[in-house]
Amino acid sequence: MPTYEFICEKCKKPFILILSIMEHAKGKFQCPKCENGEVKQQISSFQTKTSKKS
Repeated sequence: MPTYEFICEKCKKPFILILSIMEHAKGKFQCPKCENGEVKQQISSFQTKTSKKS
């Protein structure tokens, strides 16, 4: 599942959520610290995992 990075607009605490694409599409996220619903998604890097066959 994809990992999304957010920052709370109220307490300014960054946090990470692991969400399915359907959960992310719903758009109902809360800060785990202050439970505020006003959060902003951050641009983050990503990584992929591939298998190498010789």
